[in-house]
Amino acid sequence: MYWGNGMGGWGMVPMAVSGLLFWGLIITGIVLLVRSLGGGGQPDAVAAQTPTPQQVLADRFARGEIDEDEYTQRLQVLGGAAPSARGTTG
Repeated sequence: MYWGNGMGGWGMVPMAVSGLLFWGLIITGIVLLVRSLGGGGQPDAVAAQTPTPQQVLADRFARGEIDEDEYTQRLQVLGGAAPSARGTTG
């Protein structure tokens, strides 16, 4: 009665692979949607690590790349408070 109409043993392999692929795409889509809506928290961590221009200037002064006069002038340009006493350590 049913000669040649069945899938056979090898017909199940493509069906199983396509089913796994289908569900993998569905799960990946859901994960990407949740990440895009939730933000993921990564940009905040990167923004917290970015130094301010005043910190970069202070680091350059500490490394000796610029002298005290240049540091004071650039700090005033940036709108920061220049140290009032010159030649003090601290």
